[in-house]
Amino acid sequence: MKLKVLKQAGLATLLAALAYGATAGAADSEPPAQSAATRLSAAGVDKDQLAFNVESVGKLLESSSAARQIEASRAPEAMARRDRAKEVYQAARAALQGGDLDKASALLTEARSTFFEAVRLAAPEEVTAKKLENDYKARLDSVNALLGAYKRVANEKGGTAKAVGETVAQIEKSVAEAARLALGGKYREGRSELDRAYLVAKAGISSMRSGDTLVRSLNFASKEEEYHYEIDRNDTHLMLINMLVQEKRADNPALDQQVSAFVAKARTLRTSAEGAAGQKDHAQAVKLLEESTAELVRAIRNAGIYIPG
Repeated sequence: MKLKVLKQAGLATLLAALAYGATAGAADSEPPAQSAATRLSAAGVDKDQLAFNVESVGKLLESSSAARQIEASRAPEAMARRDRAKEVYQAARAALQGGDLDKASALLTEARSTFFEAVRLAAPEEVTAKKLENDYKARLDSVNALLGAYKRVANEKGGTAKAVGETVAQIEKSVAEAARLALGGKYREGRSELDRAYLVAKAGISSMRSGDTLVRSLNFASKEEEYHYEIDRNDTHLMLINMLVQEKRADNPALDQQVSAFVAKARTLRTSAEGAAGQKDHAQAVKLLEESTAELVRAIRNAGIYIPG
């Protein structure tokens, strides 16, 4: 693929372009993350459409066949998620009535997502088991696509052999463990391993932003778009903290204290970045987010886990 094509892409478009050739199943099961440009274009919320959506979600939560399925299942987890969805829905209605359309839209999306999670938890066991297997296979396709993309870009850009090798080894180790779990029918646990591999692969590609690399050569439409790119990168590393370091912290108080210090500094920097973005100083916000993500990388590596950064 021509570099000049990639120059016009945001992070999500870049990942999609690099992973070209992945199976249709992976593409269908993993909706592409919104690019900064997409998020910016969606910023204007239509009040009438939002009000209609609020009413539709209200009916979904109260009188749909899915709502009846949850009630009939009496599954505690499903009902707890249903109740949470209703709470978030009421907050969305309040935000709409208060004129905060962006907040109302975000809360409505959360309410709908939480409700569908409740529906899944209320599904019959055989349906749930099949879904777990399908989810596992779809995530495996996504990991393989990103891993292939990472290897190609690392080779194209002449990445450090040791760093690339360690990243690939980390991903392949999780994939192998996931396969072992899947053979025993433990698709949920296998999916968790694949989630780790997916995030490491994503972090590996996004880390190529530093220096003279493929992603650094992208021309962001604005500093605001670059800010959204950095928010996504920061979120990825926060998730890696939870997935890769949590168990190590629980068994090692000294490590927990060290990681907590890195994370606290990262959160402080991110808060400052969000404040700068609120003042429209996106150049400063980008700088602060880069520093925040660097702290998260240090936290993970301090726990003895190599990830690209």
